[in-house]
Amino acid sequence: MDFSLTDHQKLIRDTVRQFMETEVRPLVKELEREQKFPLDLLQKLGEIGCCGMLTPEEWGGAGMDTVSYVLMLEEVSRVYTAMSTALGVTNSAVQAPLNQFGNPAQKEKYLKRLATGEILGSFCLTEASAGSDAAGIQTAAKLTGETYRLNGAKTWVTNGAHAGVYIIFAKTDPSAGGKGMTAFLVEPTCKGFKIGRHEDKMGQRSSPSVEIVLNDCEVPAANRLGDEGQGLKIALSALDGGRIGIAAQAVGLAQGALDESIKYAKQRRAFGKSISEFQAIQWMIADMQTELEAARNLTYYAAWLKDSGKPMGSAASKAKLYASEMANRVAYKAVQIHGSVGYSRETDVERMYRDARVIPIYEGTSEVQRMIIARDLLK
Repeated sequence: MDFSLTDHQKLIRDTVRQFMETEVRPLVKELEREQKFPLDLLQKLGEIGCCGMLTPEEWGGAGMDTVSYVLMLEEVSRVYTAMSTALGVTNSAVQAPLNQFGNPAQKEKYLKRLATGEILGSFCLTEASAGSDAAGIQTAAKLTGETYRLNGAKTWVTNGAHAGVYIIFAKTDPSAGGKGMTAFLVEPTCKGFKIGRHEDKMGQRSSPSVEIVLNDCEVPAANRLGDEGQGLKIALSALDGGRIGIAAQAVGLAQGALDESIKYAKQRRAFGKSISEFQAIQWMIADMQTELEAARNLTYYAAWLKDSGKPMGSAASKAKLYASEMANRVAYKAVQIHGSVGYSRETDVERMYRDARVIPIYEGTSEVQRMIIARDLLK
């Protein structure tokens, strides 16, 4: 097996790394302290192709492979995880289903603007009483003439306060369960659309999660994505690909935590020598690196399967499961290596520790990933 990156993939990695180190790292503490959404920085990343990496060139995207996309998210997350969350949603959860299921008019209207970073996208599936059980959503859509009226509320919407288009899932036939779900492309200017409460989160505080309230929200029938009843299929296809991105995010965060730990261990002295000379610290760093490499290989393999057109659902779940839980273990050890300093808001590892906790939850909890993996083995 060839694990080497192409020259083009290395160029993408190095370009994004340089941008994150020079343009973003100096601002991270300020963004975190003020909970400021880095829209201007995301748009600059859009100028170098990061907002539409998987979207074909004919629709304004970079038309790159999934491994390149993974490398981009890794480098962004290594410096500031909140930005990778925003990029992952607009790239994968929104543009991928729009490219797969949208008609030419929808792609012309939305996909080109999303791919260049002119606007961001949001994916609206989760509700207060429907998370892992996607088919259990209660938001309803009723067609009247040439307009659908949507009623309900969505929660934990990433990019929700800043998006230019939202993919919203609603029941057009409540009696049909999951088969009655339909997807819609909704603009924030639609009558009856409202941004509700902002979640006060533990981590990723510069990536706001908001509630979207739909009160007889009027959506043109032309904005239905796919056919009626196709919503669950669209949602699950978006989540399958999105899990590779979440795994990449976890790998990037863990790499950042390891980098900080190695640097600190070499600088910090105790009992007359660098703490990097103590076996306890060496073993923690060795375990961090070993787990990180295992997660990275799982993630790259899932990305390679996707690029090869091979079934990758189970592989994506394995990558997401292992990488997300690995990131939490690595972040924990990073704080431990830093000691009391690691508990301070002045350190990057404190933020990484908080940011990592949500990764085993969103885009399918660890428990859901285990269900998918087991189902594939036992079918």
